[in-house]
Amino acid sequence: MEVDSTLLTILGVTAGILILTGWVEQIYKGYKTKSLKDVSKFLMIFISAGAILWLIYGIIVEDVFIIGTNVAAIALMMIVLGMKKIYDRKLRG
Repeated sequence: MEVDSTLLTILGVTAGILILTGWVEQIYKGYKTKSLKDVSKFLMIFISAGAILWLIYGIIVEDVFIIGTNVAAIALMMIVLGMKKIYDRKLRG
């Protein structure tokens, strides 16, 4: 089945925007409340591992959308993990 390259581009960009928007919202909410206690470290670790594997896959198949989305996702997850570490430390006092 032949798929139009423009449609694939729109699909890839839309998927990337949807995935990354969730992380941006989490960062914004965490910054406002100074709390990320409800964010599971294990969830973040598993999602990060998945993003790293997707990044490797994207590099192998040379897909700029997979690469870009996962590089951005890893960066945003690192921000969330860093914020979580800082805010959790402040809670413990």
